[in-house]
Amino acid sequence: MSASIMKRFAAAVVLAAITIAPAYAVEIKEVVSPKGIRAWLVQDDFVPLISMRFSFKGGSAQDPSGKDGIANLMTGLFDEGAGDLDSEKFQQQLDDVGAEMSFSADDDAISGTVRMLSDRRDAAVDLLALAVNKPRFDQAPIDRIRQQVVAGIKASERDPNTIAGRKFAEALYGSHPYGRQSEGKVETLGTITHDDLATFHKRNFARDNLIVAAVGSISPEDFAALLDKVFGDLPEKAQLEPVSDAKLGLDRTTRVDYVLPQTSISMVYPGVRRQDPDFFPVFIMNHILGGGTFSSRIYNEVREKRGLAYSAGSTLATKDHMSALIISTATRADRSNETLQILKDEVARMAKDGPTEEELVEAKKYLVGSYAVNNLDSSSAVASTLVGLQDQKLGRDYIDRRADLINSVTLEQVKAAAQKLLLTSPAVLIVGPPQS
Repeated sequence: MSASIMKRFAAAVVLAAITIAPAYAVEIKEVVSPKGIRAWLVQDDFVPLISMRFSFKGGSAQDPSGKDGIANLMTGLFDEGAGDLDSEKFQQQLDDVGAEMSFSADDDAISGTVRMLSDRRDAAVDLLALAVNKPRFDQAPIDRIRQQVVAGIKASERDPNTIAGRKFAEALYGSHPYGRQSEGKVETLGTITHDDLATFHKRNFARDNLIVAAVGSISPEDFAALLDKVFGDLPEKAQLEPVSDAKLGLDRTTRVDYVLPQTSISMVYPGVRRQDPDFFPVFIMNHILGGGTFSSRIYNEVREKRGLAYSAGSTLATKDHMSALIISTATRADRSNETLQILKDEVARMAKDGPTEEELVEAKKYLVGSYAVNNLDSSSAVASTLVGLQDQKLGRDYIDRRADLINSVTLEQVKAAAQKLLLTSPAVLIVGPPQS
């Protein structure tokens, strides 16, 4: 990237961070391209920068049998040559136009992000269109990226938490695709060819499983043209394999004996889907139980009162085919049983009595007030949030409605949500020195 472009891009990024408060307050517009591609746009002409995020539903859950890791491998190759540009030329042109481009995969989607200067938009969009539509998958980059992934896998094979996580995933998910290693295995990665990648790309990149959002200095009309240029020539429909909902293997304990200074503990309870009517009661209950960074019951009991751990808390995990409430901490090995019992006691107390009225009021204040900081603090974060809102089918007015949705939750609803989920026997993972 030339020095002048680098300075302009850096200045634009700083301005985007400073001015994001008015940016996210701007109306979220739905843009429909001439070819029927729908996307959301927050137009902000104050900063000469455009941030765009997109995702194709499917992800590593679509990895064919015996080709584990293909989605992850493919994401490392989109900027390694496309169309008539080999890897070196593609990277050089991307550098010349001052754009940033990246791709990633999770269980449910393959995602991409691009940030570009508005006055170099056309050149950056040309490169993005090539990467999305015509990735080359040349053998030399395949071998190089595969070697990097394999090196990471081999390094992680010596990490006790990685080993435990894999065993726990197998116990939780069984044969479901979520139980596989998304990065693949050494043996499966070695079987992946150029043709495998090209076929996987063709089956997974289409217009009907595409979600797009952008924030920045671009008009709806220009954004509509951009959508067709990048995505308009993709197949109309993706060829995705059906994926069933995962049935969590609860009520079991997985223990991994490993000589470590600390013992890690994880507990998994049922969760709720994002569209479930009980979502916000569960969301608030989780915050009070363990989701609040410095205010939750679990944090106070484990860290503040007893000093058993540096951190302890819970989170709601939601995927397309799974939802769970996960509690985790790490403590001294000789006090792991005590810590586990405290976690169980706090869960039982929440299930029996629910939160107090005071806890409910404080949780609502925090969850309403922290949303902008956690989700809307930069143009890239806003674009990512807009993709998530579309994915979850929450509507363009969700940000305006969210506070009312939270504030309307009653104490009785939170108590009922706690009883619904926390009376279940959890799956437990313990990683640490063998118990005497």
